[in-house]
Amino acid sequence: MALTYRIYDQQGIYFITCTVNQWVDVFTRKEYVEILLESLKYCQRHKGLEIFSWVVMTNHIHLIIGTNKNNLSDIIRDFKKFTSSKIIAAIRDNKKESRRNWLLWLLSKQENVFFWQNGYHAEEITGLDFFNIKQDYIHHNPVRAGLVEKEEDYLYSSCGEIYGVRKGLLELTTFI
Repeated sequence: MALTYRIYDQQGIYFITCTVNQWVDVFTRKEYVEILLESLKYCQRHKGLEIFSWVVMTNHIHLIIGTNKNNLSDIIRDFKKFTSSKIIAAIRDNKKESRRNWLLWLLSKQENVFFWQNGYHAEEITGLDFFNIKQDYIHHNPVRAGLVEKEEDYLYSSCGEIYGVRKGLLELTTFI
């Protein structure tokens, strides 16, 4: 991982991307997205995670996050570790998952889970202009992917709340 994509300031605000190994489209199923969202909520309540903007795509997530409590790197590590094992277990237990054997073969080997790619491509938010660029990137991701015509229509994003269309699925911290 390049040195420019590390978290140097553990109390800073960062744009990060977490990608499923081999870009597998796992988050096309609501139950797997819910595991992600519940884990993020847990990190907010118990670990001091602050979420400024977010989107869950079919095979990756983008977040603008910070912390008011623990080291941000530790929170991300714990989030990725927990969601890896929890999603693999959900895939294994989902009798209706038509891709179950293939997903388990691809994302886990024996007792080892390889759900997320290594790293998370952290970029520190250094000001309002950079924040706005990254937030626009996050919110337009579903449009660029052809999932929706208008960014505020995508449910698994902070965009609807920020635009005042609906209450979001995660609590947001305001960037000042």
